[in-house]
Amino acid sequence: MDGGAHSLVPGGGRIGPNAITRMAEALPRDAVDALFAEAGLAGYRRAPPTGMVAEREVAALHRVLRARLDRTHYAAAAREAGRRTADYLLANRIPRPVQGLLRVLPAPLAARLLCAAIRRHAWTFAGSGAFAARPGRPTLLSIEGCSLCRGAALDQPACVYFAATFERLFAALVHRRARVTEVACAAMGDPACVFEVAYTR
Repeated sequence: MDGGAHSLVPGGGRIGPNAITRMAEALPRDAVDALFAEAGLAGYRRAPPTGMVAEREVAALHRVLRARLDRTHYAAAAREAGRRTADYLLANRIPRPVQGLLRVLPAPLAARLLCAAIRRHAWTFAGSGAFAARPGRPTLLSIEGCSLCRGAALDQPACVYFAATFERLFAALVHRRARVTEVACAAMGDPACVFEVAYTR
């Protein structure tokens, strides 16, 4: 992979508040308060974060969700939170002229430009982890030291939230049939969490 946007930083980093607020929106209303309380995040139910949050808080939330929800419900909530995060970025963070340009460019060039933009802003979601991207067919995105699955030992990929965020962005800006699959995950013993972007016909 090329274009690392972060060096691994011991002691933890900070992540944008969407990782908390969009997950709260995606969880069942009758369960969200208890889940946040168990993760030590009850305060965010009273006053949702508006600035960067500690990545350890995001990690704690996902640990609790994996423990308390079955796989299907956890994946569904994480996928919905990822989509909501991407929609927020499209509505508030990516300028409309830039979106228009990406949509009319050939997919390989648009993917290269989007990867460059994601690299520049990786500090908002990778925290102390190291993000890298390799445009191509397929395009590969990776996060070493991913906060979502840090310390977890699982038998399947755990970073549905990031996969869904990337998929929504690539489908909206590069190719409407873009699909993102997590093909390696640190929770399964891999060196990094790797996301493959492919375009279905």
